[in-house]
Amino acid sequence: MAKQNVAEQFVDILVRAGVRRMYGVVGDSLNPVVDAIRRTGGIEWIQVRHEETAAFAAGAEAQITGRLAACAGSCGPGNLHLINGLYDAHRSMAPVLALASHIPSGEIGLGYFQETHPDQLFRECSHYSELISNPAQMPRLLQTAVQHAIGRGGVSVVALPGDIAAQPAPEKAVEHALVTARPTVRPGDEEIEKLVRLVDEAGRVTLFCGSGTAGAHAEVMEFAGRVKAPVGHALRGKEWIQYDNPYDVGMSGLLGYGAAYEATHECDLLVLLGTDFPYNAFLPDDVKIVQVDIRPEHLGRRSQLDLAVWGDVRETLRALNTRVRPKEDRRFLDRMLKKHADALEGVVKAYTRKVEKHMPIHPEYVASVLDELADDDAVFTVDTGMCNVWAARYLSPNGKRRIIGSFSHGSMANALPQAIGAQFTDRRRQVVSMSGDGGFSMLMGDFLTLVQYDLPVKVVLFNNSSLGMVELEMMVSGLPSYGTTNHNPDFASIARAAGAYAVRVEKPKQLTGALKDAFRHKGPALVDVVTDPDALSIPPKISAGMVTGFALSASKIVLDGGVGRMVHMARSNLRNVPRP
Repeated sequence: MAKQNVAEQFVDILVRAGVRRMYGVVGDSLNPVVDAIRRTGGIEWIQVRHEETAAFAAGAEAQITGRLAACAGSCGPGNLHLINGLYDAHRSMAPVLALASHIPSGEIGLGYFQETHPDQLFRECSHYSELISNPAQMPRLLQTAVQHAIGRGGVSVVALPGDIAAQPAPEKAVEHALVTARPTVRPGDEEIEKLVRLVDEAGRVTLFCGSGTAGAHAEVMEFAGRVKAPVGHALRGKEWIQYDNPYDVGMSGLLGYGAAYEATHECDLLVLLGTDFPYNAFLPDDVKIVQVDIRPEHLGRRSQLDLAVWGDVRETLRALNTRVRPKEDRRFLDRMLKKHADALEGVVKAYTRKVEKHMPIHPEYVASVLDELADDDAVFTVDTGMCNVWAARYLSPNGKRRIIGSFSHGSMANALPQAIGAQFTDRRRQVVSMSGDGGFSMLMGDFLTLVQYDLPVKVVLFNNSSLGMVELEMMVSGLPSYGTTNHNPDFASIARAAGAYAVRVEKPKQLTGALKDAFRHKGPALVDVVTDPDALSIPPKISAGMVTGFALSASKIVLDGGVGRMVHMARSNLRNVPRP
């Protein structure tokens, strides 16, 4: 049997760790690794047009599957292009291994062509970033990188010079069993008892949930029912906690709606569950606050806490649900449910009234129709900007759908590349990219990746010919909009020229048929919808402090629309409210 080289050993370890594909752009320093992938079963090389797409795609794949995903960039400029997507994956706690191939090892430090120092450059967006400068470091260094990415949830980067990759792997190298799943963490009994006392002593309890509630829906609902607590959520908690939730009071924050803001401010005890919600201006400072999080560094960095609980949300609530005293008084819960329903009722008709006559098309209407037509287990990838608003307010989670975006890092151009990674995990599952024209055009070259691999991603393009969020930022600062207008082509014509199915929609009555036709099409498709650039958003509660540096309109150029099917759930929940 021929002796392995370092590149072959590298690829074998990735396969053992559960990696199914590596996204990237080939280059000479990557050649040994790409060739090893070509000759290794169980893993494939996915050729993209830009390395930033590779990192976004790997991050999305990791979020969909929960497994380690991988991407790669050639030396210098090639791996530098990975950085933005890796920042997003890292802040999303997506386990990603990035290979940053390097210049010849003997030239490092001598100003060689394309020289950078990737082991230093990627440290801020990774848990682990190291250079393999000698074959003897394999396989231990790569195994350590894998353990960091999986165990801590985030990115690991390995810099590997092309000449080292081609050298023989060390004889009798020690390979240990790889950890490929994270454990659950249960808080200690002392913390649980403190939390029980706080809950039992509080007359009015509110839960505010983030992405850390993934897999804990049943436990959250049981706890809310026991203590009669309204349940709000952050954007990243929406897909995990909003569905089948008789205690739902909506979302707080910059894209918020409903009564979540009131529920968090009018309670006696606010319990933050698995959320690193960044906008502390929307959190109260005059109620008791408990935070439960799997990552201890998140505890207390947004709010002053009365109790910090380090642990998995599901395990914490399982312990809590058997110990807290059930509350009988549901007046606070019922009042918040009524406020929530009233808030939604006040605007829900706006996006359906006379929509057939409104041109350009209401983007809210597009989002609501999309929500109705998409599959029950669809994956939505959402561009940063106004698409975040429409997804937050109109997409209806159900426990099977997924909603992925750059919700922590806030990058433009994330939706299309994340859709690529999501679709590779399952070609039969419907994947919809909710793209803005600004984000789509930024990485438009990778629409060709959809065509090349015949990936059946459906790109729904909200084309308002502007950078809508940036215009809002300017208004907040009292500035006229400038440099925010996009002179766009007919994107549907471009997509058809690339070999995809595409249609342009300019009239509301064309929308439903166009989306249905695109969804029926077996390959990649693009629906270029010309939308109203004047459709803007404000949250339910704003103050001067909240709007600084972010896209909110203090002059109340309001969202011209409602909240889609969420109003039906709110109405249903009101049936449980006792009538006088």
